[in-house]
Amino acid sequence: MIGGGPAGLLLARLLHQSGIDCVVLENRDRSYVEHRQRAGILEQGTADVLRACGAGERMDREGLVHDGIELRYGRRAHRLDFVELTGGRRVLVYPQTELVKDLMALQLDHGGAPLLFEARALAVTGADTDRPRIHYSHQGREQTLTCDYVVGCDGSHGITREAIPERARRTYERDYPYSWLGVLADVPPSSGELIYTHSERGFALFSMRTPAVSRLYLQVPNGTDPEDWPDDRIWDELEARSAVDATIDATIDAPREATGDAPRDATGKDAPWRLERGPIAAKSVLPLHSRVTEPMRYGRVLLAGDAAHIVPPTGAKGLNLAVADVTVLARALAQRYETGATELLDAYSATCLRRVWCAVQFSSAMTTTLHIAPGQSPFETRLQLARLDRVTSSPHAAAELAENYTGLPVG
Repeated sequence: MIGGGPAGLLLARLLHQSGIDCVVLENRDRSYVEHRQRAGILEQGTADVLRACGAGERMDREGLVHDGIELRYGRRAHRLDFVELTGGRRVLVYPQTELVKDLMALQLDHGGAPLLFEARALAVTGADTDRPRIHYSHQGREQTLTCDYVVGCDGSHGITREAIPERARRTYERDYPYSWLGVLADVPPSSGELIYTHSERGFALFSMRTPAVSRLYLQVPNGTDPEDWPDDRIWDELEARSAVDATIDATIDAPREATGDAPRDATGKDAPWRLERGPIAAKSVLPLHSRVTEPMRYGRVLLAGDAAHIVPPTGAKGLNLAVADVTVLARALAQRYETGATELLDAYSATCLRRVWCAVQFSSAMTTTLHIAPGQSPFETRLQLARLDRVTSSPHAAAELAENYTGLPVG
């Protein structure tokens, strides 16, 4: 595997459990990998996979279970109850940095597959042969690793994708006309569940990393310099975009005053809404893209996670798609090595792409519905509000969003 992020580490763990030898090559050093800030929302199925592979103990102890989300628009707050809408499914907030540490500890401390840090993959050759090769540099020497299969878990800027000839691959992509200003604030979250807001001023998302650290996002123009956003301006804009007059339960018409017992805290109890302010520890700007490369397999080279697809973070799908990919791939490789059969391996790309395109559609719909595009007309804004009204007034539409958010079946 090329890439020691969640996809590569989880695949290595799953293959180890099946008795399949593998090697993970990671370009960066261990400290860098353990501190990369990424997504933190785990679907129900993702959490189940992590538990099954032995990486769930700390996640279950420290992760924050979420039974729903809140949508705010038109100065109203609407809570969607995932447990009720999906028959018991929920999500878990657990920082990717901590997940990587857990998987890495399993790899290094419990007899896992070899994991080489600062091993930079230079090229993959022989994809259409039965012995593909990885050319890489490690400890000042260029070396070659000959494999049965090469799996690219090396992200959107990795080199594995280039091993698929240009004539044999196709990339579908979209760049969105806005970005996110993301901040980490040393302040307890203002709500026990995520809040997605649509306002004339633009989109905002209220999330968290831990009970003491908030993760917050504001829609900003592409090319924004985060230094143009001092702390007070960020807090004022978050306040303006989150303003509500009342809270309404999804599919229930009776409003409740927002200053009463509307939002819920981390224990599930009702609590009044108030934006908690505090010191901002980090800020950065994240452009939004959708991209899918097909196929996800060419000969003996396979792609997983961001190497094959990226989505805007609005739908919280990036990490979860990577976990779904390697779960499917681990089953396929186990079948191949245990029985010699290749049916699951031959179907890998098609199996994953069905789920990938559903997630791309969901993420794109969430993004375009909640953000205000440059030059957007009043007509287009009214269409967005109509879509949101449909979600918050129809049990069927609300259930569809909840099912997508908590995760579609793998495979």
